[in-house]
Order: sequence, then C-alpha cells, then structure tokens
Amino acid sequence: MMATLFLIIIYLAFISLGIPDSLLGAAWPMMRPDLGVSFGYAGILSMIVAGGTIVSSLASGSLVQRIGTGRLTLISCCLTAGALLGFGWAPSVAWLAVLAIPLGLGGGAIDAALNHYVADNYKAHHMNWLHCFWGVGATAGPIIMSFYMAEHNSWREGYTAVALIQFSLVAILLITLPLWKRVAAIRESKQIGNQVPPAQAEAESKASSGSLSKNVLRIRGVKPSLAAFLIYCGAESLVGLWGASYLAGARNIAAETAALWISLYYGGITVGRLVTGFITLKVRNTVLIRWGQIVAVAGGVILLLPNPSFMLAGLILIGLGLAPIYPGLLHETPARFGRENAARLMGFQMAVAYTGTTFLPPLFGVLAMRTDISVLPAIFLILMTVMLLSAEKVNRILHNHSASAQK
Repeated sequence: MMATLFLIIIYLAFISLGIPDSLLGAAWPMMRPDLGVSFGYAGILSMIVAGGTIVSSLASGSLVQRIGTGRLTLISCCLTAGALLGFGWAPSVAWLAVLAIPLGLGGGAIDAALNHYVADNYKAHHMNWLHCFWGVGATAGPIIMSFYMAEHNSWREGYTAVALIQFSLVAILLITLPLWKRVAAIRESKQIGNQVPPAQAEAESKASSGSLSKNVLRIRGVKPSLAAFLIYCGAESLVGLWGASYLAGARNIAAETAALWISLYYGGITVGRLVTGFITLKVRNTVLIRWGQIVAVAGGVILLLPNPSFMLAGLILIGLGLAPIYPGLLHETPARFGRENAARLMGFQMAVAYTGTTFLPPLFGVLAMRTDISVLPAIFLILMTVMLLSAEKVNRILHNHSASAQK
C-alpha cells in the first residue's frame, strides 16, 4: 500500500513538471500582441527556460545527495509554482525573461531527480508511465489556457490558474515528505536482507553488460545515440512551442482553438505512453522506438496536406509516434552501453536532450521570422528523418559489435 501511494506521489510530481512545458506555446498567439513584442520572443523565453533546466539537471546529482530526492522535488515544485504565478502578473516581456529562470531551474531538477530515481528503483513500464504523467500535465496545460482565452479573453488568468494547481501539488508533496524517508528505510532493509556473498557479487559484476569506460563518448554507438536525444527533444519542443502559432498563422485557426488542439498533441503523447507501458511487457524497446519514429513522420506528412481538417489528426499522430521514443531510449541505456557506464551516460543524455530543447525551437523562430511559419511541418520531417537515421545507426553498430564478439 505504501509503495503504491509513493508511486502516485512521484507521478503527481511529474504532472507538475508537464503543466508548464506546454503553456507558453499555447498562449503565445494571444500573449504576443498583448505584450507588443515580435514573433520570435517566444523562442528567447523558451531558451531561457531550457537553459535553466540544463543547469539544474547537471547539479541534481549532488543536490540529491545533500538534501534527498523528496526535498529537491518539493523545492523545485515551489520554484515552478512561484514562477507561473509571476507569469500571470508580469507587466512586460522582460519580467517574463526573469521569471523563466526559476521556471527552468525547478523543472530541470524535478526531471533529472525523478528519472534517476525511477530508473534505479522501478521497472521499464514504470518509466513509460512516469513520462505518461508528464503528458497528463502537458495536456492539461493548454486545455486550461484555452478555456481562459476563450471565456475570459485572458492568458494571464490561465497562468494564474495553473499556478494555483501547482501550489496544491506543493502542499501534497509537503504533507507526504516523511514518506520518502520511510520508503528509503524499507528499501535499505530489503537490500541488506538480499545481500549476496562477495564471490557471487564479483561474478555478477563481471557478467554485467559492458565494462567501465573512462571516456563514455568513445563507446560504440554513443555519439549517434546522443544525436537522437538532441533531435527528439528539439522536435517535441518545436511542435509544442510553435504548433499553435502554425495553426493560427498558416491555417487561420482561432487562437483558443489552436491552443486546444495543441493539448490534443500532448494528449497523443500521454495516451501513447500509457499504452506503451503495457506493450513493453511483450515488445522490445528498439522496435517501439523505430515504429514511433515512423508514425511521427506520417503525422508530419499529414500536416503538409492543404486541407485544414487533417491538421488535428496529424498532430495527434505525431504525439502518438513520439510517445515511446524518449522513455525507450532512456531505458535502453544500460543494455546498450553497460550498467557501469549508465549513470554517467544518463547525465550526458539529459544534458544533450535539454540542449535540443534550448536551441532548436528558438532557431526555428528565427527561421520563421525570415521565411514563414508554414515551414514547420517540413522542418519537423527533416529532424525526424535525421533522428531515424541516427537511431538506426546505433542499432547497426551494436548489432555488428555483438555479432563480431560471438565469433
């Protein structure tokens, strides 16, 4: 019972991570004229948020050791809640830029700490469901924003409402904070009871996949794998940040409707990860990753079609295709590159993933200002094609290495 309650708390914390991630893109068609700024400022704000996530994710390891995962999650959720409340009251885009710093710092710490905790203590389907609950938050954000934009003609009230939801999650995390210590004590007692003899432990260590590498970047397949992480997060953020602007600017869809449709894009990711959690019990991650990329490419092709009635289907299909990729790549790390290297590689992967989130959407904003927002589907398809080639290169390298090792 305690283990189930604890897992629910972790999932709730990841909902709090997902809610802010989708708000800016959904609200930007209304925010931009209200603030009197150019189209590309959304990319700058997104870059500041993502930069904060890189800093906090790199520091999360030492912070977890000092204050624990529970306290770090609580503090980080407080930062995001306060920043979102500030967004609702910010008088200018300069204030939004300042508030984007704690928003990114809080989000990055939650992401890195809970991903490491779940990867270390739970199974593969739990990792998929963890990211499914991120999708719950990311789906709910645009729905809430769309309601306030449609009913109250206000993006500020949307941010304020989301901030209040975040503060309610802060209260839950504060009340349940002692549970982290209880669960840690139970896990420690189980580990002591299940200790194996030193000779057996040494044999298991030698039998584990791979060997410790001083320079993880030199491990076969690591570099194209990192490229896949960078492009995936860049592509996912690209659609999330600029999708509503594409629908409103290139397809003449009302701003509040565009925000609602973007919530369905995140809904596709959410449902996809929920279903994938069950499918992983029967199907290998590599197969799911490959087919996810193919489905996402199909959704991008649909976005290119001239009939606006296909737009929603294309966005949902992209979300469903993206769903298994990120959790699957994370879970494959120990199997592909060795358990001894997994901890360091996880940090590299998270940093590279946030780099994609930081730079690719703003770069598209610059491109869109110089060309047109209608190029969004084409750029997405280019990114997904490169990612598919990178992921398949990793599979080919590891397959060839395994085949040569067996000879």
